[in-house]
Amino acid sequence: MNPRFEFSIHATDGKARTGVIKMRRGEIRTPAFMPVGTAATVKAMKPQDVRATGADIILGNTYHLMLRPGAERVARLGGLHKFMNWDRPILTDSGGYQVMSLSDLRKITENGVTFASHLDGSRHLLTPERSMEIQRLLGSDIVMCFDECPKIDQPRDVIARSMEMSMRWAKRSRDGFDSGGEHAANAALFGIQQGALDEGLRKTSADALIDIGFDGYAIGGLAVGEGQEAMFATLEFAPQQLPADRPRYLMGVGKPDDLVGAVERGVDMFDCVLPSRSGRNGQAFTWNGPLNLRNARHAEDNGPLDERCKCPTCATYSRAYLHHLVRSGEILGSMLMTEHNISFYQQLMQGMRDAIAEARFAAFAADFRRSYFRL
Repeated sequence: MNPRFEFSIHATDGKARTGVIKMRRGEIRTPAFMPVGTAATVKAMKPQDVRATGADIILGNTYHLMLRPGAERVARLGGLHKFMNWDRPILTDSGGYQVMSLSDLRKITENGVTFASHLDGSRHLLTPERSMEIQRLLGSDIVMCFDECPKIDQPRDVIARSMEMSMRWAKRSRDGFDSGGEHAANAALFGIQQGALDEGLRKTSADALIDIGFDGYAIGGLAVGEGQEAMFATLEFAPQQLPADRPRYLMGVGKPDDLVGAVERGVDMFDCVLPSRSGRNGQAFTWNGPLNLRNARHAEDNGPLDERCKCPTCATYSRAYLHHLVRSGEILGSMLMTEHNISFYQQLMQGMRDAIAEARFAAFAADFRRSYFRL
């Protein structure tokens, strides 16, 4: 059997769920954390080493791959999986986040978004249909519909108009995806709920997406500066507005305690650049909180980054050596720190999966919060 997309929930504990997504390129255990491979690479790591951390799926970026090396080129070279030597599932975002993050370089109309490339200033039109085409050319396993992610501090009427346009774009994304032939028969399409922090707008968005119909549903428009308290308040209702029998994906999140709190509220999937970006900048995540390896207190510490961590970095190298690499700007420092951080995230997800399956998630979350000191 080689399923296109099947999601089964194996256990629940409160709102927390654990299960499996089955796809033709492999199974994805949930709750799942997806390392981010923006430009067809998880920075500072080889694909086989990403897999060795326990990652079942990675994320690629439609906007960046569209500009360089180009979706058509990737397709000619056999697709993104072959291009980057990753044979398991890949989720590609739609380019919608760049609508917000590159706000100085774009113009939005009902048809789509015109970007000025951040690389060379060249002009590009990204529409729902073109986003679906790019993700088809890349060979994405989980395709995200095209949306606009408005800034969180906009007036309610601006947020509402943006959400309503995103729902129209969601229908166009659905139609564009369905016209994709063999790719549509083998891939999955996720809708993206919008509405900022407003419960009513989130409900309207969820109802529109359910009416269109998607394989999974993402919660968009969070982790954009609103703070953890506001994000968690929104997650008290947003996941429950989405179908219980489909995966719920919180986009762009987050720090380890964000993940625990979101799983507690019913979220199944996550992605974030934080473990890799922080690793390259000398920050390690541990069960006792983050560590800044630039700090002089690590200079003569022969202990591992984290005594509970099972990754090769912690098994082989001391804090003192990692401190030396980070302070010296050595490439190996970025590699080892990233390997540890992504391994830690995957161990955290496995810990949550086990706790849910054994009906002890509340105790797991409480123990985690007692020991984890967040900067």
